[in-house]
Amino acid sequence: MDVLLRRLDLEGWRSHSRVGRLLGLLQGWRERSWLGRWLPSFGGLLVGLVLVLAPLMPSGMTGMLLAAGGGCWLLWTLAGEREGRWSGVHLLVLLYWGIALLATVLSPVPRAAMVGLGKLTLYLLFFALAERVMRNQRWRSWVVTVYLLMALMVSVEGVRQWIFGAEPLATWTDPESALANVTRVYSFLGNPNLLAGYLLPSVPLSAAAIAVWQGWLPKLLAAVMLGMNTASLILTFSRGGWLGLVAATIAGVVLLGIWFWPRLPLKWRRWGVPTMGGLAIALCIGTIVSVPPLRERAASIFVARGDSSNNFRINVWMAVQQMIWARPWLGIGPGNVAFNQIYPLYQVNVRFTALGAYSIFLEILVEVGFIGFGVFLWLLAVLGDRARRCFKELQATASPQGFWLMGAIAAMIGMLTHGLVDTIWFRPEVATLWWLMVAIVASFTPLESGTANGTFNNRDPEPSR
Repeated sequence: MDVLLRRLDLEGWRSHSRVGRLLGLLQGWRERSWLGRWLPSFGGLLVGLVLVLAPLMPSGMTGMLLAAGGGCWLLWTLAGEREGRWSGVHLLVLLYWGIALLATVLSPVPRAAMVGLGKLTLYLLFFALAERVMRNQRWRSWVVTVYLLMALMVSVEGVRQWIFGAEPLATWTDPESALANVTRVYSFLGNPNLLAGYLLPSVPLSAAAIAVWQGWLPKLLAAVMLGMNTASLILTFSRGGWLGLVAATIAGVVLLGIWFWPRLPLKWRRWGVPTMGGLAIALCIGTIVSVPPLRERAASIFVARGDSSNNFRINVWMAVQQMIWARPWLGIGPGNVAFNQIYPLYQVNVRFTALGAYSIFLEILVEVGFIGFGVFLWLLAVLGDRARRCFKELQATASPQGFWLMGAIAAMIGMLTHGLVDTIWFRPEVATLWWLMVAIVASFTPLESGTANGTFNNRDPEPSR
């Protein structure tokens, strides 16, 4: 049984299904139309606009851009080549959406769940468009570069707030702790935890850019990005963000060690990788221990209910467990709007409500139940298998594109770790980045999938303009 969907034949379905025959229906129009020939460029432009404007614009404006991107993808699909590249990742994303739709129909608050379903649909359409654009390695590098440049601007504003001070927009720290007056930077995003989630993918991708970008000036820029993004993330004092940063760093070092392993001398194979990993971990721990505010903030992780933020989260998790067992199979429907209507029925502390489950895994269980959660884990497993196979092929040819793949994998591990203790994925600034990382991994194709040139097909099979 092909649980990881390695030999999924979606092309056969397309050729025999009425729905499948619709794909490529407008191909003749595209060949004759000026607009049709520029569809790939329009798609790349819309993906770039989302990445540039998401941290600066209200969520409603971002939604309009995502809707435009979804329309572009639909038109591109109908006007595209008949032998498109569809994989198990696409199938599971569609299956997850179908379960979310069913959860919405059966939700105790269907109107609120419809709002969440609409947002989820926009994010999944963004994934589809970004994956289609980044099948071309030049577009892939361009999209990542756009995000990194925007993250650098956001980081610079965060560091500026640390130097000159910034008024907190909410109570983000325990007022009775020694850190009550410490500045937690939030840049343009208005919330330090959200800023940490936004910057987390930029750290491993900045490190990857040092290897991918050619020339000393671009490499120097990438090094500056790595330093600024890391510093700004640390200055958010987001404990979940720190845990994600440590997880992404460890994952990145391990992946780099595996990448260079065949080319290392025997001595370095035995001691080099463990030494580099140990130094990276020691650097993270040493930085936290040597700076008193960082040390006190990190220590608050282990005091359980002794910290007001910890106490609040524990209360939310207790209530969320009851919500899960009340509707275990399909949940209450997607979105924080549905959550906000159901949570007051179960909340432990009546004085404080919650925006979400404060754990992305619990959030998925609440929204789409164990069935949807199982599909999400299945999607992660298929992505991991796809990444492993593509990694081996890119490693064999020493393709620089392998560093983007490693950066995306490390970013996903970091975001999932951060997501253990926080719920920021319902915000478009972070949700779009999660699906961008998924799209980067899905845009690489293993050779055994049957494509003409496999992972190393760097040219889009369709004309770029």
